[in-house]
Formats: sequence, C-alpha cells, structure tokens
Amino acid sequence: MNVDAEILKTLDQMPDILKQELLHYAKYLVDNYSQAVSPESPPQKKRRSGILQGTFVLPLPENFDEPLEDFQEYME
Repeated sequence: MNVDAEILKTLDQMPDILKQELLHYAKYLVDNYSQAVSPESPPQKKRRSGILQGTFVLPLPENFDEPLEDFQEYME
C-alpha cells in the first residue's frame, strides 16, 4: 500500500477534531519545510573516510616540537 492510500485510510478512521489538528500540522510542514528543501539546490556531498590516508608521514621528524623560525621574534 502506498503512502497516499495509507493516509486516506487513516483519515477515514479519525474523528473530525483530529482531522482539524492534522490539517494544521500538514500546513505547518508545507510552509516550513518546502522552503528548506528546494529541488534546485544540489545535494550535499557526503564525506568519505580515509581520504587523507598516506598524506602524513610517521614517525614525525625529531625537530617536530621545536619552535618555528617564523616565531622567533614572538618567543623572545
């Protein structure tokens, strides 16, 4: 059974007061979420794990923790 048929079947079983609440909620969803998801915006690319694998060389060089020459003036 598709979603539309399921919704209509459920609506037939609801009292009028709940149908009114459902209508308010449906309008809220349309107003607030139809603008947030536009079909024109491209889908976000998912991040891939391991993309930088092999970029960093281990073990680190022996002078890794020594201050950089660029900061000598600041360190004094």
